[in-house]
Amino acid sequence: MGSVYFLSLGCDKNLTDSESMLGLLQNAGWSFTDDPGEAEVIIVNTCSFIGDAKKESINAILELAKQKEKGCCRALIATGCLAERYKDEICRELPELDAVLGTASYQHIVELTEKALQRHEGSLACFEDVDTLPQIRERILTGGGYSTYLKIAEGCDKRCTYCAIPMARGRYRSYPMEFLVEQAEQLAQKGVRELILVAQETTLYGKDLYGYKALPELIRRLEQIDGIRWIRLLYGYPEELTDELIDLMASSRKLCHYLDLPIQHTADSVLKRMGRRTTRQELRERIADLRKRIPDIALRTTILTGFPGETEEEHQENLRFIEEVRFDRLGVFCYSREEGTAAYSMSGQVPAGVKKRRRKELMTLQQKIAFEKAEEMIGKTLTVMVEGRIADENVYVARTEADAPDVDGYLFFEDDREWESGSFVRVRVTGAKEYDLIGERVDESAE
Repeated sequence: MGSVYFLSLGCDKNLTDSESMLGLLQNAGWSFTDDPGEAEVIIVNTCSFIGDAKKESINAILELAKQKEKGCCRALIATGCLAERYKDEICRELPELDAVLGTASYQHIVELTEKALQRHEGSLACFEDVDTLPQIRERILTGGGYSTYLKIAEGCDKRCTYCAIPMARGRYRSYPMEFLVEQAEQLAQKGVRELILVAQETTLYGKDLYGYKALPELIRRLEQIDGIRWIRLLYGYPEELTDELIDLMASSRKLCHYLDLPIQHTADSVLKRMGRRTTRQELRERIADLRKRIPDIALRTTILTGFPGETEEEHQENLRFIEEVRFDRLGVFCYSREEGTAAYSMSGQVPAGVKKRRRKELMTLQQKIAFEKAEEMIGKTLTVMVEGRIADENVYVARTEADAPDVDGYLFFEDDREWESGSFVRVRVTGAKEYDLIGERVDESAE
């Protein structure tokens, strides 16, 4: 077998698929390289969430296709959401591709790779029913090895009017609990200390399999695994949170006091057009209840600005709500018009310049709030997880319980002692610099 260059684009859920494909390839005898010029096979796991993601995926394919002319590359393969959603167009419009693999078909990556190396005309294609749920046990961790994602479900049934995810990922399907526990045990044996639970919607886990929301039960099972110190929950829809889950977060020794609540908007009129299932007042009450029952909880959310028909007053409603609620972390996306969605044909499409201006205003407000919240942390003593060390310095990079990897801030502390990545350390916050914190280690056990 030869070598593979693998490029994973898009979200953390896509990354777990990439790691599974890497595991299958490795077990089949393939090796890996970081240099596409040295690879016999190049694989791109694509994203199609919004317009910019589609452009990034297509540009990556076209750029890597050049390696077939000047390098040793003999096969270029596309997988993932773009491949699934535009299966006909991608085979027709990108002749540079030797094979295309859908989101529910990645268990066939080895077979398709071997076939792609054989002489053939056109692009080979492999597409299982989009509602298929592959259960792959092989996986290569691409991060530091101490923190990783565990995808607990696939697809979505919400059918928000702006979202194309069901077209690429199918209906909501939960992975069996035994499979997930087995996966988590294997990850812990590899040294993983933080499990980050992800899905298009984690809070609905198990409803399709067991007839009830089984996320609390799954978390209790995961808490029993030796070596796992933090369990982090992403993408919990506000209307699906249960008292059982909130009480568990408040009392658990391992479940981080952190929740990603993707609310998308705060104006009732826009929420209705989006097909969302909450109102402004319900969001306000949910957030207040979470903070009352878990006073130190860190809340992250996402706002979608420039949705069709969004008026200046509706934009101002977003600003007023954010000022009132003061989320700990917040991201803003400009609405992307996606073919096949209900919002695609809605009237009142907002000009790109207006969307960008509104995004900037939202992010400027959130920046002010985030910087103030960082200052409020000064003087507190926190348990942090070491992520690495700045080269040639005694400064360590760490994350607090309130910070998810890649999207939130960091805490920096100086220490002469040697700390491995994945270690837990007690640190007193002594300063703040924009989104990040500065601290000093204290002599308290964190293990």
